[in-house]
Amino acid sequence: MRNTGLDAQGYIEREGSLGRVPRAFRPVVAAARERLLDVFGPRMTSAYLYGSIPRGTARVGRSDLDLLLALREEPTEADRADARTLDDALDKEFPEIDGVGTLLVSRAQVLSDLETYDLGWFVACLCTPLLGEDLAEDLPRYRPDSLLARETNGDLGLHLARWRERIAEAGDSKEAQRPLVRFMSRRLVRTGFTLVMPRWNGWTSDLAEMAEAFGAYYPERAAQMRQAAVLGYEPGGDPDVLHAYVENLGPWLAEEYARVHGVKAPRDRRV
Repeated sequence: MRNTGLDAQGYIEREGSLGRVPRAFRPVVAAARERLLDVFGPRMTSAYLYGSIPRGTARVGRSDLDLLLALREEPTEADRADARTLDDALDKEFPEIDGVGTLLVSRAQVLSDLETYDLGWFVACLCTPLLGEDLAEDLPRYRPDSLLARETNGDLGLHLARWRERIAEAGDSKEAQRPLVRFMSRRLVRTGFTLVMPRWNGWTSDLAEMAEAFGAYYPERAAQMRQAAVLGYEPGGDPDVLHAYVENLGPWLAEEYARVHGVKAPRDRRV
């Protein structure tokens, strides 16, 4: 029997916890907690971990440290500069991690009506409290339904033009192409999964499991999605893969997503 990621009432369970952080990553988590307090202090209402480290699936030397900070006010350029400095320092000090990414948002944004089924869901279900108040207490419970699907990933079509620009900017550089392959692979697999999530009736963050769930409903695209899941974990620099994403898989997925779930409420955001 598969683990659906749902509780007995059919709501998505929060997937991570500090108790699941692997022993090798505990020193970097402790350092992040201490430095976030030093750097952001009263500017910050909440700090969270997300990704493979709090899920307990991180790989030493391969996984990155993902942080989300909810600030009292809208993030400023000075806040972003402080976050980049903190990220760089942690990445250099701890060889156990392969990069640090700190996402800055405001408390008001997390709790806004517009973000209830996107950023709010992300905080409530995919983020593990590290510091401060847990904003999940002011958010609803979530089911794997069409509304959640639409508001999390129903904007893929809006981003494909920017993806093409980023591919052009990377040129022939394998070093520049590799993070694009990783990012786009993960986004496409997650979008493919949430396309079928209401029928699959569950939640998972495992890319391979996401691809298999998708493939059960779209067998003609299953091989493409399985390849994307592999590249999401082990990306290479491959322009053919990138061009296939923005000229084939991406446009098809965006069109099918809009047909099935509709289009996400507009945001002033570029990805």
